[in-house]
Amino acid sequence: MKSKSVKTLNLALSAVFAALVCVATMIFTVYVPLTRGFFNIGETMVYTSALLFGPYVGAFAGGVGSMLADLLLGYPHYAPATLVIKALEGFIVGSLSRIKPKRGSASSWKIATVIIGILAGFLLAFVGATLYSGRIELYLGYPPPEKPNLVMYISPYLWYTLGAIITIATSCVGLIFEAEFGWIILCVLVGGSEMVLGYFLYEQLILGVVAIAEIPINIMQMIVGLIVSIPLVRALWRIIPQFKPT
Repeated sequence: MKSKSVKTLNLALSAVFAALVCVATMIFTVYVPLTRGFFNIGETMVYTSALLFGPYVGAFAGGVGSMLADLLLGYPHYAPATLVIKALEGFIVGSLSRIKPKRGSASSWKIATVIIGILAGFLLAFVGATLYSGRIELYLGYPPPEKPNLVMYISPYLWYTLGAIITIATSCVGLIFEAEFGWIILCVLVGGSEMVLGYFLYEQLILGVVAIAEIPINIMQMIVGLIVSIPLVRALWRIIPQFKPT
């Protein structure tokens, strides 16, 4: 009876988070002409669902939610790949986050967290300054408007500042809180790397577009997802400790 109730709960959670992934993906998009794809913030909910509820909820929410967003936004050529790539991404993050790595010294874990924080900050600064500086057109809402909602100029120094903030914040949290915090970040980076590689191979081998142009876009999605999901999940673990895997 208990097993049946758990399955029912997981099914309900999967449906709810699939909807959240879909909404998060559609609500903020930046079109990428070279690949006929788009930047979005759907990774935030993919990682959140996987870290909170494990690999199966993360896989269903990531795959189905992201695929529905592709179809609703008018990107059917991406939908089949998205179903597989995002499902695998959620499964990887959820599975790795349930593994308890061998406990080394606290100082080793803290050093690892600082290194990961430096890497994440550098990627955010480099990708942002390279691709998202200058004149930027933003499309907000669903269905996407014909004309951008907002046109602005973004200085590369904004991205350098954000990169420094991410490095400092991640390092401080890793030094202040539990030493294994770096493992959670690493779980997200491994799952996100699968997503980056998966879309590159699909675009290069199947769609025949300039796939390399999508790599920085997807790295940015991964970093934004990491920046938003991990503090959110940590806050929920503090409020509802039952959500934290044992």
